[in-house]
Amino acid sequence: MSAPKSDLYQEAIRKAMMGRAGNAPDASVVAKVTLDIWQQIAVGLAPVIGTRGVNVLFRRSLHLTGKAFPSIVIAGDHGDNAAMLGSLKSRLAGGETKDAVEASCALIVTFTELLSTMIGQSLTEKLLRPVWALPSPTSDQEIDS
Repeated sequence: MSAPKSDLYQEAIRKAMMGRAGNAPDASVVAKVTLDIWQQIAVGLAPVIGTRGVNVLFRRSLHLTGKAFPSIVIAGDHGDNAAMLGSLKSRLAGGETKDAVEASCALIVTFTELLSTMIGQSLTEKLLRPVWALPSPTSDQEIDS
């Protein structure tokens, strides 16, 4: 069941990941980019839903995505997200590049959809727009708060 907003999220996330990973990334580059994106998401969302809220959504996203991508399932209950992110990074880096890209995109799409159901699509898109935007060396424009 693929909703139009899922397709839009998928496209934006894939573009952001591949734009940051470069022309011929390997799985370790994809893993690094994935964690960079997660950190940017966490920093942007923590003031709105709190660090705990970000962590809960991340864990739920990981659980749901793990059904389609068992290679990213992290066994056991890790006390903090840093350990889970480290494990996720090593699992992504240790696999095939294509699988790492697909699993990473699916994980971030799942997170984005969960967030959207919690705070609404419009606010989700507004908060995550900086994450999906590719850095531009000539762009000095920033959104004023």
